Amino acid sequence: MTVSCSCGKCCFPVELADLPDLLVPLYALPVASEPEGLWVGKPLPHQSPSVLSFIGDNFSSGWKAEAGTAFGSVPTSIMVAVDKASGRLAGFCCWDCTAKGFLGPIGVHDDFHGKGVGKAVVLAALHSMREAGYGYAVIGDAGPVEFFQRICDARIIEGSTPGIYGNPLP
Repeated sequence: MTVSCSCGKCCFPVELADLPDLLVPLYALPVASEPEGLWVGKPLPHQSPSVLSFIGDNFSSGWKAEAGTAFGSVPTSIMVAVDKASGRLAGFCCWDCTAKGFLGPIGVHDDFHGKGVGKAVVLAALHSMREAGYGYAVIGDAGPVEFFQRICDARIIEGSTPGIYGNPLP
């Protein structure tokens, strides 16, 4: 299966079978900050319908299903970025959805690419994982490897393909 990003800045399109897992040390994370004009934080459970609709409409039904498990955690295991001016969702980052200690899925709406949204939600999620007691996070099937290496010192886990997502079920 091939995945693509429409922003033209990522390393997509790539074959899913080629995506490595990454390891992120959580003990030396950069400071998380909100890009100007955005709010970054955890949505409340009653906000799940709008967040899950955003994910399903803009990304994939698989990511929507994974993110649905984030709302089953108390507190939720998802960070979102919201444009303060319009109230629109700009992006999201989940953790502990497919497996404990895994970060993802992660998505940024096309209208907000290049504005620091991805970095903001990823770092906010990684800080939450550290506060919950994790020492490391795994980013499974990481598409934009260079992005993760740059923002959080992610390291490729050799021999990690096809990884946890190699299950043959549709």
